[in-house]
Amino acid sequence: MVAPAYEREPYRTELQTTVLSVGEEKGRPFAVLEDTILYPEGGGQPPDQGSLEGVRVVDVQKRGGEARHYLEKAVATGPARLLLDWARRFDHMQQHTGQHLLSAVAEDRFGWATTAFHLGPSLCDVELATPLPARAQLDALEEAVASEVRAGRQVRPRRVSAEEYGALQVRTRGLPEGHEGDVRLVEIEGVDRNTCGGTHLSSTAEIETLKLLGTEALRGGTRLFFVAGGRVRRRLAEHEERAAALRGLLGAGDAELVAAARQKLEQKDAADRKARALEEELSEVLVGLICSSFTAPHGAEGIASAKSPATRSADVLEADLAGKAIPFLQKVARALSARAPGSVAFLTGEGCFAVAVGEALPLDAQALGREVATLLGGRGGGSGRVFQGKVPSLAARADALALISLRSSAPA
Repeated sequence: MVAPAYEREPYRTELQTTVLSVGEEKGRPFAVLEDTILYPEGGGQPPDQGSLEGVRVVDVQKRGGEARHYLEKAVATGPARLLLDWARRFDHMQQHTGQHLLSAVAEDRFGWATTAFHLGPSLCDVELATPLPARAQLDALEEAVASEVRAGRQVRPRRVSAEEYGALQVRTRGLPEGHEGDVRLVEIEGVDRNTCGGTHLSSTAEIETLKLLGTEALRGGTRLFFVAGGRVRRRLAEHEERAAALRGLLGAGDAELVAAARQKLEQKDAADRKARALEEELSEVLVGLICSSFTAPHGAEGIASAKSPATRSADVLEADLAGKAIPFLQKVARALSARAPGSVAFLTGEGCFAVAVGEALPLDAQALGREVATLLGGRGGGSGRVFQGKVPSLAARADALALISLRSSAPA
């Protein structure tokens, strides 16, 4: 069997091939090619992308004995030009070759066998058969990998027969179920011999660098996160950009950023506690003002302008608490339900409202609240004698107040 072009020539970026057949799978058009430079997803490595006769190839998957190239739109059978998204491929080659090297060094020098590998869009990880390593061990692992990168060791793929495979020392997590015929190996000179069908660099020097990012405990072992090659440089650039922004915001140098941020958070926590205490006091004052039908001076905090002062109409209390959100309205509403047992309260705030039914009234607060929400074009919920909700507009506030007055005066 002739190996596909992505395996024979992993650095090739263009191929003149033939579309043998076309079809559709779950609404996605696909093409099967005579040969391909696009790697189909497998072995922890994502699929390549590219274009076929100018149509974007968004995915490549193995289906039985064929590689299906999924397209943005259908193409015709016949001769076709296939192009590879090289930047994506080279990134995958750096990450995948880096993983082989990392796994080999981790097992040979530290006894940590790799049980799984995942190549994500921004992070990669390997699962190691070891409890969480100490920081010093991870530092030693990273330095050992860096040494092999600097050594520029050759990376060579080759196929061997089943008989040869059985006679070789090979690092493997097992062959695919039902595998028959030759076995593909990827060898890092003097370091590793592994079963793998993915695409790889020709030298460890092309990995450039590999950085360990962190660990987490997983199923009795360890998941180790890393990035290699261009991802390290891009990640460093992003960190530098963020650090520069933080230096400007916090007025501190890199070494003082954490302390400065912690100080700001402590100041914010103190301010939040003070604000909560003041809001508690404000809610108590407002409850008293609403219950006594007090009209606040213009501009008093928490009370609406003179156009909608806190008033009492029959057994209905109402106030527009301009700028206040649902949590504050709930607090006031609950207090009014207890402090004014024979009244119904209607409160509005910043895109929200609350209805509170006094404890002495045989009125269903939840049913009334749902009517008000519908009238105002919003939605909400509640429990007991308080219902609250969000609304896109308070244009129908007067109508809602009239509805509450009507329901409040109706016999139970």
